Amino acid sequence: MTPRRKLWKKFAAQKHLQTMALLGVAWMIVFNYIPMYGIIIAFKEFNIIKSIAEAPWVGLTHFKEFLADENFGNVMKNTLGISLIKLFIGFPLPIIFALFLNEVRSIRYKKAIQTISYLPHFLSWVVLGGILATWLADVGIINHILMGLHFIDQPISYLAEPKYFWTIIITSDIWKELGWSAIIYLAAIAGVSPEMYEAATIDGAGRFQKMWFVTLPAIKSTISILFILAVSGVLNSNFDQILVLRNSLNDSTSNVIDYYVYQTGLLSGRYSYSAAIGLFKSVIALILLLIANQVSKKINDTSLF
Repeated sequence: MTPRRKLWKKFAAQKHLQTMALLGVAWMIVFNYIPMYGIIIAFKEFNIIKSIAEAPWVGLTHFKEFLADENFGNVMKNTLGISLIKLFIGFPLPIIFALFLNEVRSIRYKKAIQTISYLPHFLSWVVLGGILATWLADVGIINHILMGLHFIDQPISYLAEPKYFWTIIITSDIWKELGWSAIIYLAAIAGVSPEMYEAATIDGAGRFQKMWFVTLPAIKSTISILFILAVSGVLNSNFDQILVLRNSLNDSTSNVIDYYVYQTGLLSGRYSYSAAIGLFKSVIALILLLIANQVSKKINDTSLF
Protein backbone atom coordinates (compact mmCIF):
# COMPACT_ATOMS: atom_id res chain seq x y z
CA MET A 1 0.00 0.00 0.00
CA THR A 2 1.39 3.39 -1.03
CA PRO A 3 1.96 6.12 1.61
CA ARG A 4 -0.75 8.26 0.04
CA ARG A 5 -3.26 5.43 0.23
CA LYS A 6 -2.32 4.80 3.88
CA LEU A 7 -2.84 8.49 4.62
CA TRP A 8 -6.29 8.52 3.05
CA LYS A 9 -7.23 5.32 4.87
CA LYS A 10 -6.14 6.85 8.18
CA PHE A 11 -8.08 10.01 7.36
CA ALA A 12 -11.22 7.98 6.60
CA ALA A 13 -10.87 6.12 9.91
CA GLN A 14 -10.63 9.43 11.77
CA LYS A 15 -12.99 11.42 9.58
CA HIS A 16 -14.87 13.05 12.47
CA LEU A 17 -11.73 14.18 14.27
CA GLN A 18 -10.08 15.30 11.02
CA THR A 19 -13.18 17.30 10.05
CA MET A 20 -13.08 19.10 13.38
CA ALA A 21 -9.37 19.79 12.91
CA LEU A 22 -9.91 21.10 9.37
CA LEU A 23 -12.62 23.46 10.59
CA GLY A 24 -10.14 24.82 13.13
CA VAL A 25 -7.49 25.25 10.42
CA ALA A 26 -10.02 27.01 8.17
CA TRP A 27 -10.95 29.37 11.03
CA MET A 28 -7.29 30.24 11.60
CA ILE A 29 -6.69 30.90 7.90
CA VAL A 30 -9.75 33.13 7.56
CA PHE A 31 -9.37 35.13 10.78
CA ASN A 32 -5.61 34.95 11.50
CA TYR A 33 -3.69 34.65 8.24
CA ILE A 34 -5.76 36.37 5.54
CA PRO A 35 -6.07 39.60 7.61
CA MET A 36 -2.25 39.72 7.81
CA TYR A 37 -2.37 41.24 4.33
CA GLY A 38 -3.51 44.43 6.06
CA ILE A 39 -0.12 44.76 7.79
CA ILE A 40 1.21 46.52 4.69
CA ILE A 41 -0.78 49.66 5.60
CA ALA A 42 1.93 50.26 8.22
CA PHE A 43 4.20 51.09 5.25
CA LYS A 44 1.54 53.10 3.38
CA GLU A 45 -0.55 56.23 3.89
CA PHE A 46 -3.89 54.45 4.07
CA ASN A 47 -7.17 56.28 3.63
CA ILE A 48 -10.51 54.51 4.12
CA ILE A 49 -11.82 56.17 0.96
CA LYS A 50 -9.27 54.26 -1.13
CA SER A 51 -8.28 50.61 -1.12
CA ILE A 52 -5.07 49.31 0.45
CA ALA A 53 -3.58 48.73 -3.00
CA GLU A 54 -4.22 52.35 -4.02
CA ALA A 55 -2.60 53.84 -0.89
CA PRO A 56 0.84 55.37 -1.56
CA TRP A 57 3.95 53.79 -0.05
CA VAL A 58 5.71 55.80 2.66
CA GLY A 59 8.25 53.22 3.87
CA LEU A 60 9.30 53.51 7.52
CA THR A 61 7.83 57.00 8.00
CA HIS A 62 5.23 55.91 10.56
CA PHE A 63 7.78 53.95 12.59
CA LYS A 64 10.11 56.97 12.71
CA GLU A 65 7.19 59.18 13.67
CA PHE A 66 6.29 56.90 16.57
CA LEU A 67 9.87 56.81 17.86
CA ALA A 68 9.98 60.62 17.69
CA ASP A 69 6.49 61.05 19.18
CA GLU A 70 6.35 63.07 22.40
CA ASN A 71 4.17 60.31 23.89
CA PHE A 72 6.66 57.54 23.09
CA GLY A 73 8.62 57.78 26.36
CA ASN A 74 5.53 57.86 28.56
CA VAL A 75 3.79 55.06 26.65
CA MET A 76 6.84 52.77 26.82
CA LYS A 77 7.44 53.58 30.50
CA ASN A 78 3.85 52.71 31.45
CA THR A 79 3.76 49.58 29.27
CA LEU A 80 7.09 48.17 30.47
CA GLY A 81 6.52 49.26 34.06
CA ILE A 82 3.14 47.56 34.41
CA SER A 83 4.14 44.47 32.40
CA LEU A 84 7.49 43.86 34.11
CA ILE A 85 6.01 44.20 37.59
CA LYS A 86 3.23 41.82 36.57
CA LEU A 87 5.87 39.41 35.26
CA PHE A 88 8.11 39.45 38.34
CA ILE A 89 5.28 39.43 40.88
CA GLY A 90 2.37 37.88 39.03
CA PHE A 91 4.29 35.01 37.39
CA PRO A 92 5.68 33.24 40.51
CA LEU A 93 2.53 33.70 42.63
CA PRO A 94 0.44 31.02 40.80
CA ILE A 95 3.37 28.60 41.19
CA ILE A 96 3.54 29.27 44.93
CA PHE A 97 -0.26 29.06 45.19
CA ALA A 98 -0.29 25.70 43.35
CA LEU A 99 2.50 24.31 45.56
CA PHE A 100 0.70 25.20 48.78
CA LEU A 101 -2.71 24.14 47.45
CA ASN A 102 -1.24 20.76 46.58
CA GLU A 103 -0.30 20.33 50.24
CA VAL A 104 -3.89 20.75 51.44
CA ARG A 105 -5.10 17.34 52.56
CA SER A 106 -8.79 18.08 53.02
CA ILE A 107 -10.48 17.54 49.62
CA ARG A 108 -13.49 19.66 50.58
CA TYR A 109 -11.33 22.56 51.77
CA LYS A 110 -9.12 22.25 48.69
CA LYS A 111 -12.11 22.40 46.33
CA ALA A 112 -13.52 25.41 48.16
CA ILE A 113 -10.22 27.29 47.79
CA GLN A 114 -10.01 26.37 44.09
CA THR A 115 -13.57 27.51 43.40
CA ILE A 116 -13.09 30.84 45.18
CA SER A 117 -9.77 31.50 43.43
CA TYR A 118 -11.05 30.51 39.95
CA LEU A 119 -14.28 32.53 40.11
CA PRO A 120 -12.90 36.02 39.25
CA HIS A 121 -11.41 34.68 35.99
CA PHE A 122 -14.88 34.00 34.59
CA LEU A 123 -16.03 37.57 35.19
CA SER A 124 -15.29 40.07 32.44
CA TRP A 125 -13.27 43.20 33.11
CA VAL A 126 -16.43 45.21 32.46
CA VAL A 127 -18.01 43.59 35.52
CA LEU A 128 -14.86 43.60 37.65
CA GLY A 129 -14.05 47.13 36.58
CA GLY A 130 -17.42 48.32 37.80
CA ILE A 131 -16.92 46.51 41.11
CA LEU A 132 -13.44 48.00 41.56
CA ALA A 133 -14.62 51.49 40.63
CA THR A 134 -17.29 51.22 43.34
CA TRP A 135 -14.89 49.84 45.94
CA LEU A 136 -12.19 52.43 45.19
CA ALA A 137 -14.47 55.47 45.08
CA ASP A 138 -14.20 58.08 47.83
CA VAL A 139 -17.38 56.62 49.37
CA GLY A 140 -16.35 53.02 48.63
CA ILE A 141 -15.68 50.14 50.99
CA ILE A 142 -11.89 50.49 50.78
CA ASN A 143 -12.02 54.01 52.19
CA HIS A 144 -14.46 52.97 54.90
CA ILE A 145 -12.15 50.15 56.01
CA LEU A 146 -8.98 52.26 55.96
CA MET A 147 -10.64 55.14 57.78
CA GLY A 148 -12.12 52.73 60.32
CA LEU A 149 -8.63 51.39 60.99
CA HIS A 150 -7.30 54.98 61.16
CA PHE A 151 -4.83 54.41 58.30
CA ILE A 152 -6.18 57.51 56.52
CA ASP A 153 -8.01 60.60 57.76
CA GLN A 154 -9.75 61.64 54.55
CA PRO A 155 -11.30 59.47 51.79
CA ILE A 156 -9.23 59.05 48.63
CA SER A 157 -10.56 58.66 45.10
CA TYR A 158 -7.98 56.08 44.06
CA LEU A 159 -8.77 55.93 40.34
CA ALA A 160 -8.37 59.70 40.14
CA GLU A 161 -4.84 59.54 41.55
CA PRO A 162 -2.17 58.53 38.98
CA LYS A 163 0.23 57.29 41.68
CA TYR A 164 -2.17 54.49 42.67
CA PHE A 165 -2.99 53.29 39.14
CA TRP A 166 -0.16 50.77 38.67
CA THR A 167 -0.85 49.22 42.08
CA ILE A 168 -4.55 48.89 41.28
CA ILE A 169 -3.87 47.36 37.85
CA ILE A 170 -1.31 44.83 39.09
CA THR A 171 -3.22 43.83 42.22
CA SER A 172 -6.54 43.41 40.42
CA ASP A 173 -4.91 41.38 37.63
CA ILE A 174 -3.34 39.01 40.16
CA TRP A 175 -6.66 38.72 42.03
CA LYS A 176 -8.50 37.85 38.80
CA GLU A 177 -6.01 35.38 37.30
CA LEU A 178 -4.21 33.76 40.27
CA GLY A 179 -6.41 30.69 40.60
CA TRP A 180 -6.84 30.16 36.87
CA SER A 181 -3.11 30.48 36.16
CA ALA A 182 -2.39 27.84 38.81
CA ILE A 183 -4.40 25.16 36.95
CA ILE A 184 -1.55 24.20 34.61
CA TYR A 185 0.88 23.93 37.52
CA LEU A 186 -1.58 21.81 39.50
CA ALA A 187 -1.96 19.52 36.48
CA ALA A 188 1.84 19.24 36.18
CA ILE A 189 2.14 18.51 39.92
CA ALA A 190 -0.51 15.79 39.61
CA GLY A 191 1.80 14.02 37.14
CA VAL A 192 4.69 13.77 39.61
CA SER A 193 5.31 10.15 40.61
CA PRO A 194 4.22 9.37 44.22
CA GLU A 195 7.32 7.18 44.50
CA MET A 196 9.48 10.32 44.46
CA TYR A 197 7.62 11.71 47.46
CA GLU A 198 7.86 8.34 49.24
CA ALA A 199 11.60 8.26 48.66
CA ALA A 200 11.91 11.81 49.97
CA THR A 201 9.89 10.85 53.07
CA ILE A 202 12.20 7.90 53.74
CA ASP A 203 15.17 10.29 53.48
CA GLY A 204 13.57 12.44 56.16
CA ALA A 205 12.40 15.34 53.97
CA GLY A 206 9.66 17.60 55.31
CA ARG A 207 6.86 19.23 53.32
CA PHE A 208 8.86 22.31 52.32
CA GLN A 209 11.85 20.18 51.37
CA LYS A 210 9.61 18.00 49.18
CA MET A 211 8.25 21.10 47.45
CA TRP A 212 11.74 22.46 46.84
CA PHE A 213 13.62 19.27 45.92
CA VAL A 214 10.87 17.13 44.36
CA THR A 215 7.88 19.15 43.13
CA LEU A 216 9.67 22.20 41.69
CA PRO A 217 12.28 20.21 39.70
CA ALA A 218 9.50 17.94 38.39
CA ILE A 219 7.50 20.87 36.96
CA LYS A 220 10.56 22.85 35.83
CA SER A 221 9.84 22.35 32.13
CA THR A 222 6.25 23.59 32.52
CA ILE A 223 7.46 26.69 34.36
CA SER A 224 10.06 27.35 31.65
CA ILE A 225 7.58 27.14 28.77
CA LEU A 226 5.08 29.44 30.48
CA PHE A 227 7.85 31.88 31.38
CA ILE A 228 8.97 32.05 27.73
CA LEU A 229 5.41 32.87 26.68
CA ALA A 230 5.09 35.44 29.48
CA VAL A 231 8.30 37.19 28.40
CA SER A 232 7.10 37.36 24.78
CA GLY A 233 3.94 39.12 25.95
CA VAL A 234 5.71 41.70 28.09
CA LEU A 235 4.44 44.55 25.88
CA ASN A 236 0.84 43.42 26.34
CA SER A 237 -0.83 45.34 29.15
CA ASN A 238 -4.31 43.74 29.13
CA PHE A 239 -6.22 46.29 27.04
CA ASP A 240 -9.64 45.39 28.49
CA GLN A 241 -8.47 46.06 32.04
CA ILE A 242 -6.77 49.35 31.12
CA LEU A 243 -9.76 50.58 29.09
CA VAL A 244 -12.19 49.93 31.95
CA LEU A 245 -10.09 51.42 34.77
CA ARG A 246 -8.36 54.36 33.08
CA ASN A 247 -9.69 57.93 32.92
CA SER A 248 -8.42 61.37 31.99
CA LEU A 249 -7.19 61.98 35.55
CA ASN A 250 -4.80 58.99 35.58
CA ASP A 251 -3.79 59.28 31.92
CA SER A 252 -0.13 59.91 32.78
CA THR A 253 0.23 56.40 34.22
CA SER A 254 -2.42 54.53 32.23
CA ASN A 255 -1.47 55.38 28.64
CA VAL A 256 0.07 52.10 27.41
CA ILE A 257 0.81 50.87 23.87
CA ASP A 258 -2.46 48.97 23.45
CA TYR A 259 -4.56 51.96 24.47
CA TYR A 260 -2.41 54.32 22.40
CA VAL A 261 -3.04 52.15 19.31
CA TYR A 262 -6.78 52.22 20.04
CA GLN A 263 -6.68 55.98 20.58
CA THR A 264 -4.72 56.84 17.43
CA GLY A 265 -6.30 54.20 15.20
CA LEU A 266 -10.00 53.99 16.01
CA LEU A 267 -10.57 57.32 17.73
CA SER A 268 -8.30 59.53 15.59
CA GLY A 269 -8.52 57.57 12.33
CA ARG A 270 -4.73 57.27 11.86
CA TYR A 271 -4.90 53.66 10.69
CA SER A 272 -1.45 53.43 9.11
CA TYR A 273 0.23 55.00 12.13
CA SER A 274 -1.54 52.70 14.59
CA ALA A 275 -0.78 49.66 12.38
CA ALA A 276 2.92 50.63 12.47
CA ILE A 277 2.82 50.80 16.28
CA GLY A 278 1.12 47.41 16.45
CA LEU A 279 3.68 45.90 14.08
CA PHE A 280 6.50 47.45 16.12
CA LYS A 281 5.10 45.79 19.25
CA SER A 282 4.80 42.42 17.45
CA VAL A 283 8.40 42.54 16.22
CA ILE A 284 9.67 43.32 19.75
CA ALA A 285 7.53 40.44 21.10
CA LEU A 286 9.06 38.06 18.53
CA ILE A 287 12.59 39.14 19.47
CA LEU A 288 11.85 38.66 23.18
CA LEU A 289 10.36 35.23 22.44
CA LEU A 290 13.48 34.11 20.55
CA ILE A 291 15.81 35.42 23.27
CA ALA A 292 13.81 33.82 26.11
CA ASN A 293 13.62 30.56 24.17
CA GLN A 294 17.40 30.43 23.63
CA VAL A 295 18.16 31.34 27.25
CA SER A 296 15.79 28.64 28.52
CA LYS A 297 17.31 26.10 26.15
CA LYS A 298 20.82 26.80 27.45
CA ILE A 299 19.91 26.95 31.13
CA ASN A 300 17.65 23.91 31.55
CA ASP A 301 17.40 22.39 28.06
CA THR A 302 13.71 23.32 27.72
CA SER A 303 12.37 25.37 24.83
CA LEU A 304 9.39 25.88 22.54
CA PHE A 305 11.40 25.01 19.41
